[in-house]
Amino acid sequence: MKSKYKLKSSLADQMQLFLKLKKMSGFKYEQQSKLMEAFDKYCIKTGFFGKALTRSLVDGFCYGIYYEKDSTRYDKERLMSSFGKFLCQNGYKSYICPKISGPVKTKQGRRNLVLLALMYDSAARVSELIDLKVKDIRLVSPAVVTLNGKGGKVRQVPILGKTKELLSGYLEEHKKYPWPVAIYDTPLFYNQKGQKLTRWGISYILDKYVVMAQKDTGFNVNFRVTPHVLRHAKAMGMLKAGINLIYIRDFLGYSNIVTTEIYARDDSEMKRKALEESYKDLYTDEMPKWEEDENLMQWLHDLCR
Repeated sequence: MKSKYKLKSSLADQMQLFLKLKKMSGFKYEQQSKLMEAFDKYCIKTGFFGKALTRSLVDGFCYGIYYEKDSTRYDKERLMSSFGKFLCQNGYKSYICPKISGPVKTKQGRRNLVLLALMYDSAARVSELIDLKVKDIRLVSPAVVTLNGKGGKVRQVPILGKTKELLSGYLEEHKKYPWPVAIYDTPLFYNQKGQKLTRWGISYILDKYVVMAQKDTGFNVNFRVTPHVLRHAKAMGMLKAGINLIYIRDFLGYSNIVTTEIYARDDSEMKRKALEESYKDLYTDEMPKWEEDENLMQWLHDLCR
């Protein structure tokens, strides 16, 4: 049944043209039409009067309802992404929404989400992530992940907040796979063949999402993001939070404090660069010539009498 709702927001004309083109192209636009109506109402409710999408407007529409299904959020993202591109093509400087909720709809996407979250929060090496088994995860308080590091050294790293929730849901789904061995001895992160991921596989997953993130105008990283970059970022975050280098050393699994001091040097270098950028030179080449100052010359002349 065709909706009788009439679009009324400041974007109504562009919305109608967008939906008309979708219909002419043979695209089944009923779902997008309903979502566009919801977006029109949201624009009116929030008092939006612009002619192009803004990030705050899109984020509020896509993620403002906390308990909304991931599938609905993904449909909203698809609509906002497509509509944003349409506005740009028609001369408007519009925000284009990145589609980030979609991968979570798939089993593989959920695995990748947990993998990347744990990679950063635990600052684990790739080799340590590869060798993780279900038995290495303990979610009973205090929740920890047991990492088998270099030289056979074992350490336990706390699992906190959202990462703990993600792991809990992931492990429940993990149990449904037809494993040929006891569930506790199975790899935590595995491929379609049920085998543990390789170093190349983990790098591929990270690269895939970095490429997706680069489509967001707010992503300003101009260097290659590798697993070690995430490990380094976690360490720098801990240092900036005032955590002692000894604890950071143990967290990262280093045997020597000297290795950890590189992060302290990096932090000092960042501070130095910030000071250099804010520094204003008090001396200039255009200093006044004292011999041309008549008052000064007279004072010096009187002083020598």
